[in-house]
Amino acid sequence: MQTEKVIEHIVNWLRDYATNANSKGFVIGVSGGIDSAVTSTLCARTGLKLLCVEMPIHQGKQQVTRADRHIDWLIKHFSNVSREPVNLTPVFDSLVAALPKVENEEERFMSLANTRARLRMTTLYYFAALKGYLVAGTGNKVEDFGIGFYTKYGDGGVDLSPIADLLKTEVYELGRVLGINQDIMEAAPTDGLWGDHRTDEDQIGASYPELEWAMKMDDEGKTIEDFSDREKEVFTIYKKFNTANKHKMIPIPICEIPNSLKSAS
Repeated sequence: MQTEKVIEHIVNWLRDYATNANSKGFVIGVSGGIDSAVTSTLCARTGLKLLCVEMPIHQGKQQVTRADRHIDWLIKHFSNVSREPVNLTPVFDSLVAALPKVENEEERFMSLANTRARLRMTTLYYFAALKGYLVAGTGNKVEDFGIGFYTKYGDGGVDLSPIADLLKTEVYELGRVLGINQDIMEAAPTDGLWGDHRTDEDQIGASYPELEWAMKMDDEGKTIEDFSDREKEVFTIYKKFNTANKHKMIPIPICEIPNSLKSAS
């Protein structure tokens, strides 16, 4: 990959899109992970205003620290960057207290994890509307179009997606060239929705390089019969997520009414 040219291409694309949309800049949630670090740096390079929002909800200390350091680094290198810390923990706890109890606590736990992402989306759009900014998404190609590993109307609710055509390994390559802090480069990817130390690989059962391989095999029309052992396991994991989350990757279905039914009988 011609990394420097890819960076230049994305930065120009971001600047042109914002200018054509009459937007004053971008707002992004910074989590302490590689995707938000790379995306925020690309936005900063446009020269347009960039608001970095920290939105901890019972967040692990290491994630918060990495996010803080990254924003400090951005502000040091780019005069167009500002920060806004918003502690969403009490908001989340109040919502949880207001919701009825359920019998299946495991299902409730999953639902509340997605609720965290949707609270953050709401917060980002508050600032976007307040300042006339665009919400920049941080999803990569494997997450957005491979396994659908994001929350619908949560971190999937954005105005534009600068890195959604890049595989996770390619995002790391951009991070290396952009000079992203080493603690972010070395941190295990996590969605940060659980308040513990579980990683993306813990949840998915496969690493991003493995998922990228499976995505490529699927695009080439390969089937489960073509593999054995670990490859078969990884391909099965990929297909399971891809099938279950397909609803996230296609347009919202519309019930089209036949003209014959719309006309008077």
